[in-house]
Amino acid sequence: MISPLLANLYLHYVLDLRVEAWRKKVAHGDVIVVRYADDAVPGFQHEAEAERFLADLRERLRKFGLELNSEKTRLIEFGRYAAERRAERGKGKPETFNFLGFTHICGKNHVTGRYIVLRKTIGKRMAAKLKDLRQKLRRRMHARTSDTVKWLKSVVGGYFQYHAIPGNEDRMKAFRNEVLRMWLWALRRRSQRTRWTWDKFLEKPGNLLPEVEVLHPYPDVRFASSNPLTG
Repeated sequence: MISPLLANLYLHYVLDLRVEAWRKKVAHGDVIVVRYADDAVPGFQHEAEAERFLADLRERLRKFGLELNSEKTRLIEFGRYAAERRAERGKGKPETFNFLGFTHICGKNHVTGRYIVLRKTIGKRMAAKLKDLRQKLRRRMHARTSDTVKWLKSVVGGYFQYHAIPGNEDRMKAFRNEVLRMWLWALRRRSQRTRWTWDKFLEKPGNLLPEVEVLHPYPDVRFASSNPLTG
């Protein structure tokens, strides 16, 4: 593994500049790339150009002594018209992909019916986070309730700061609900004679944890606010 700083230095020359050259001199369709450190998602309007770029990138990385992660690298059909085109060919729904902690899905706005990219917290990562919290709650079983409240508010609030995006509310509700259930389990284990019921627990202290709310705008709103003259 290499640090994010080194990844940025390497991939600026290996990937970013290559993409820019491709966009200007080779591609006939649109080309977009979203990259964070050594994770990147390139998008091409034409399938043939995507295949050609992938082969070119493999060769370019080889010259720098690098290679693509075979488990993460694949070509998929994704975007506004992917579902329609796949249906015409008798194929199923467009594939999804994981990036920066989210599963990206071709979807539709349930109100307008217009195409949107749905982003859901990766299920396996959320399960791993909850497993870690369960273990920590067990170790804190006999801690003061006020200290546990303060700690859980920080943990849940911090998790929401990253994951509370539009369309991901159900995952966040499931996360919060599971944290509450684990906490109630710990309280019951601490005292076998406890009278905590689920409803009573939700009244207090369960209601002290942050509620689920969207903390980030849709990407197009964020882009418009930072690029007011675009469009």
